[in-house]
Amino acid sequence: MDLQLSGKTAVVTGASKGIGLACVEALAREGAEVTGISRDTGNLVKAQEALAAKELGFRAEAVDLTDPEATRAAFERIGVPDILINCAGAARRTPVDELDSTALHAAMDAKYFTYMHATEAVIRGMAERGSGAVVNIVGQGGRAANPLHIGGGAANAALMLASVGYAKAYAGQGVRVNVINPGMTRTGRVDEGLEAAVRATGRPKDELLAEMTREIPMGRAGEPYEVANVAVFLASPLASYVTASIITMDGATTAGI
Repeated sequence: MDLQLSGKTAVVTGASKGIGLACVEALAREGAEVTGISRDTGNLVKAQEALAAKELGFRAEAVDLTDPEATRAAFERIGVPDILINCAGAARRTPVDELDSTALHAAMDAKYFTYMHATEAVIRGMAERGSGAVVNIVGQGGRAANPLHIGGGAANAALMLASVGYAKAYAGQGVRVNVINPGMTRTGRVDEGLEAAVRATGRPKDELLAEMTREIPMGRAGEPYEVANVAVFLASPLASYVTASIITMDGATTAGI
């Protein structure tokens, strides 16, 4: 299927690994001109090398998206893209006994404000142009309370509301905003969550991972490329009437309406 993305410009935040890197790869395969943002130059170089081995490439920008001025300056260099996929930032999972105001502020900075700073930098330009697509990779933690993920879950819930609000505000100006909520996906963030669970419960990591997997009706975690495939479709003209949508990708774990 041709997603009609050849020659389109795209920015992916959190592009150096995991779901973000999978989104970069999927966009590049569709012929988009991709800029990948991460705060770690070394990780960006590794990501470029990995895609070069597949005869794909992207432009790299090392930016700390928790800094609004640095974010604004980066997008002044990049310009207003046709597509923005936000994947940067993850709030650390924290046992409730360790949770304090510092951890809560850090969770919002890491997840909510990184997305909002990038969105703010482009969405008015998209509206002035009359076209644009934003896809926010958020997470089911914003819908299902988890004592290990109170700060991050609150950031995810705020992101869902903000995303739908932006979608409604700019729908008449040709800008679409959608959300994907992955469940457990095979990235490094799973290990971080398991470490927090080990501290909270004292149980072995392997045992906890097996239990988490058993709770997924499909019997496995998701893969980054699976999330990327949906993200790129939502960003494409083939999804031209889809906006303000929140799509769950968790293997039927939260089978509710």
